[in-house]
Amino acid sequence: QVQMTESGGGLVQAGGSLRLACAASERTFTAFGMGWFRQAPGKEHEFLGAINWSGSITYYTDSVKGRFTISRDNAKKMLYLQMNSVKPEDAAIYYCLADRRAYYSGSDFYPGVFGTSWGQGTQVIVSS
Repeated sequence: QVQMTESGGGLVQAGGSLRLACAASERTFTAFGMGWFRQAPGKEHEFLGAINWSGSITYYTDSVKGRFTISRDNAKKMLYLQMNSVKPEDAAIYYCLADRRAYYSGSDFYPGVFGTSWGQGTQVIVSS
């Protein structure tokens, strides 16, 4: 599996913006779609959305659609999550995971297609 390191978390005011990043350690990053997840205290991991290997297809769940944007820079082996109009309920530890399907060009993304090697995540704290 592609190993990722999350960063960019911190304190953000409700209504504000924050950009999270994931850095890949392997060149194979460019072959796989990537997903963003989060886990709030006492809750299960929540799937937020994904991007395919080339960056041409994105998918968002209803909880973040219209507010968050997923992008990637394959040359830099980086994945991003732009968070806008942040809400108090967005407070969580954020993670990224690689899709297990190399060069998948569809839009059928769901938690089961991603790996399970959770990194250390990056924490987002929202002040209201």
